[in-house]
Amino acid sequence: MAAAIAVAPDTEQISTTRVVEQLQLVASKEQASSDSGYLIEERVQRGDTVSSLLARLNILDTETSTFVLTNPEARIIGEQLAPGKIVSAIASANGELIKLHFPLNDRESALVIENRDGKLTAKQVAERFEKIIVSKAGEISSSLFAASDAANIPDAIAIQLAELFGSDIDFHRDLRIGDRFSIAYEMDYLRGQATRSGKILSAEFVNNGKPYRAVWFEQSGKGNYYTPEGKPLKKAFLRSPLEFSRITSSFSMRFHPILKEWRAHQGVDYGAPQGTKVRATADAIVDFAGFQKGYGNIVILKHARSHSTAYGHLQSIEHNVRKGVRINQGETIGRVGQTGWATGPHLHYEFRVNDRPVNPLSASLPVSTPLESSQLGRFKAETAPLLGQLDLLGQSKIAYVE
Repeated sequence: MAAAIAVAPDTEQISTTRVVEQLQLVASKEQASSDSGYLIEERVQRGDTVSSLLARLNILDTETSTFVLTNPEARIIGEQLAPGKIVSAIASANGELIKLHFPLNDRESALVIENRDGKLTAKQVAERFEKIIVSKAGEISSSLFAASDAANIPDAIAIQLAELFGSDIDFHRDLRIGDRFSIAYEMDYLRGQATRSGKILSAEFVNNGKPYRAVWFEQSGKGNYYTPEGKPLKKAFLRSPLEFSRITSSFSMRFHPILKEWRAHQGVDYGAPQGTKVRATADAIVDFAGFQKGYGNIVILKHARSHSTAYGHLQSIEHNVRKGVRINQGETIGRVGQTGWATGPHLHYEFRVNDRPVNPLSASLPVSTPLESSQLGRFKAETAPLLGQLDLLGQSKIAYVE
């Protein structure tokens, strides 16, 4: 509806004419599809098939699965399911594909599958990413992932946020209704469409009234997260070798379920499904990787300052994990199993100092080295804009800023 008013200048009487006309609103079909869909990112896992990958991307229609398996252009997805590759898709609420982005092995092109007027098309495109910094804020009403979904934050970013503050906040037990967070993160766009998320650049999480902050800072080609004061957020050791787990047997005396006698349990057992990834808790060099009687398949890592860790009852050991190889903190070294003396699938984890086992849940872990005073000037200058963005988000109700 439109209204027009005619005004005669320099007269005491104003003549008005009301014109009513019905206007046809034309909605963008592409925009509607984008608005009604959900962006999902998934990392290709070892042993993945086209069907399992599509299922995790919430693409549930059989037409897409058949298309990927039979279309000459799309079949390359099944041929290049390399573990670690990040695939993104926009799917409707009922699981129908809107758009899928699959990076190819040459790293300079991608396969894009789109649903156009109910017909699927596939084509290879050159990767021309535009990196945009996205800032968002959210508030906890039930869980971190519920809050991130409400703010339209990708799962990969929500997971990064949990890992970033996981040493200070237990995201399963410590969250409170009303807790809030603000983040600035990288997002890659391809032809105006968000395709994949990058890393978090700055973040704040207020838990039970206490704020925690982190900011990304690079030097000499390597980057890490720091507090606004320049203290490294990354601990020398992770508390747990599994991302999500439950403790089934603590560091103590216990009745051995197989030997039927009381013995000192010199580690911590983490119950987890068979095949769950096991990660190195610190940078290390592999001291042993193989089979040891009661431990079954075990990996022993040597760290700095006379520290070592052991990971037992593994189902399998990663092919690159062998004696003398350098391993990075968080790198997958094996999979949860029940080899050796084990009555069920779990991980036996030991933390040793001078080859003597200590309780990893209460041990005083080494801290990372803070920035030197000579580096603080550049650190403050480069991180000030990112921290300033957090201040703006924290003081307002802004939920989305680009």
